[in-house]
Amino acid sequence: MTLSRITGLLCYTTGKSLLNLSAARQFHPAYLRLYSVQSQKASKSPVKENDSLLENLVSLGVDIKMVRRRQPGVLRKLITNEHGLARFLQGKGATKETVASIISRYPRAITRSHDHLEERWRLWRNIFKADSEIVKIVERSPESFFRSSDNDNLEKNIAFLSSLGLTSKDLHRLLTTAPRTFANSVELNRQMVELLQDVCFSLGGKQPDHFVKQIISRNVYILIRSTKRVRTNIEFLQKAFNLTDEELLNLLQGHGAEILDLSNEYVKRNFKSAEQKLQSLGCTQKDVKNFILFYPPSLYASPETLKNKIDCLLGANVDIKQILEKPRVLDFSIDTVRSRIKELEKAGYDFKKNGIAILDSSRKRFEAKLERLSVVPEE
Repeated sequence: MTLSRITGLLCYTTGKSLLNLSAARQFHPAYLRLYSVQSQKASKSPVKENDSLLENLVSLGVDIKMVRRRQPGVLRKLITNEHGLARFLQGKGATKETVASIISRYPRAITRSHDHLEERWRLWRNIFKADSEIVKIVERSPESFFRSSDNDNLEKNIAFLSSLGLTSKDLHRLLTTAPRTFANSVELNRQMVELLQDVCFSLGGKQPDHFVKQIISRNVYILIRSTKRVRTNIEFLQKAFNLTDEELLNLLQGHGAEILDLSNEYVKRNFKSAEQKLQSLGCTQKDVKNFILFYPPSLYASPETLKNKIDCLLGANVDIKQILEKPRVLDFSIDTVRSRIKELEKAGYDFKKNGIAILDSSRKRFEAKLERLSVVPEE
């Protein structure tokens, strides 16, 4: 290769004139090695943030510090759609403050094109009744709308889940509560559905699609869990409680569906803790089985929380058998239980005589009953 050709090649590579360098210095081996090292260092230097983009985001009221914490790479992009996104969302009824909040919490939203936004909004509108509903969801959880960029996959998932008999109301809950369901590939969701259908058949069920619908309706998180986790939990339930196929089938279609997505170790630990607590209070193994089967939430409440609530009730002279008969009283926070017990004690309420159903009622009903108890009959 001639000297002039090498010189031209280097000029093309660096974009700078080499005329002021001596030929000897240009092509000395040591110099070329130094040039190579410097080039490598330059290529590894971090790309600077896009100053123009920063100005645009600031003008929109976006929290730049939050953006840097959450998705800093967005600030280095050269092509974005922040003003287009703002116009689009405001056209759907979002305020400027809402737009700023959405971008601050999910910066990648500004990388979505206008066509993408229009198509995704159309798909969501097939499920939601009004634009205002979608705005509220996106404001509360920007990730649910912007996380996936695959509109075709979203449309296929909607069609697939609808084919199982899930209603618009069911899809509404999935989108608002477990939006990752629609970011899954259709094949991944199909694997979970096929597992549940196989479970239904193996337990003697005759309506696999209805079985799947019942479980998803009760546990919207199940499609974003692994099939291994769900299978292991089903096996644990049957073994731990020695259930017949029919009993397990009914449990899974009912409250048992609520625990299928939990960690296997978490379920086992909570079961052991609840079992030990109840047995320490004189409960039989049959009592333990009936309590947990009738009240599966005992398996996803933390052991400490469950123990504290039971002890709180026992401290108010409530009998453990009353708790076993009305376990839904444990749904309320311990502060609520304590407050209600205190109010009832002031009114002279006797749990032994009158039972604990009053504790398991809405706030409005509880206050109405308490008011009646507080009325002193005229002599």
